[in-house]
Amino acid sequence: MDKLKIGDITVDGELKKLLIDGADVFNISLKEEQVDKFFRYKDVLKEWNEKINLTAIEEDREIIIKHFIDSLSILPLIKDENVKLIDVGTGAGFPGIPVKIARESIEVTLLDSLDKRVKFLNEVIKVNALSGIKALHGRAEEKGVLPEFREKFDISTARAVANLPVLIEYCLPFVKVGGYFIAMKGSNIDEIDSSKKALDILGGKIEEVKEFNLPFTDSKRNIIVIKKFRQTPTKYPRKAGKPSKEPLI
Repeated sequence: MDKLKIGDITVDGELKKLLIDGADVFNISLKEEQVDKFFRYKDVLKEWNEKINLTAIEEDREIIIKHFIDSLSILPLIKDENVKLIDVGTGAGFPGIPVKIARESIEVTLLDSLDKRVKFLNEVIKVNALSGIKALHGRAEEKGVLPEFREKFDISTARAVANLPVLIEYCLPFVKVGGYFIAMKGSNIDEIDSSKKALDILGGKIEEVKEFNLPFTDSKRNIIVIKKFRQTPTKYPRKAGKPSKEPLI
């Protein structure tokens, strides 16, 4: 396999092609510098994963396909170049960091409830010298009621965090009226049927459900695009733990 040393990272030629071709499926053209940032991200992820549990996916090829390329799948749905996006329950930074690397003009906030993960996210931001991005420690239920975060974002995202009715309560309070919540889901979207009450109460409406095959796999994915058409009542989100224990269904 062809390997190329660039600065402090080693870029595998085959893996580089995989990333570039996968991004291209979503009409994203990655520059050399952006590819380097993805590989640096991958290296830091693998290093930290030995210390704290960030991901069960450990092979380079799988990280690129199932984390990086999957995260990039939402970019065609973000039409505006200059938006504020919050990634709720970001975990190891997906989809927020790949979105930031691929489209630098997007201002990204990464929110996670585990301080150790926030330290990892800050390390990725630092080693890649990313600007216009910050990692926050906290729960969605707590941050979503604060004036500095409530209805301050054009877009909120969440990937594999909870069932849709719960996610809507976590994510919609962050979004401005006229903005969007983009939920990244697997092949099963039965939970859409149980989301009507949460949508009605919290001021959202499903605008689009986009199904696609994750490149280089047989895995089906769904992206649920929810538009916010009115303000979320001030009593939501409810206190920590309540949305997951008593979802709005």
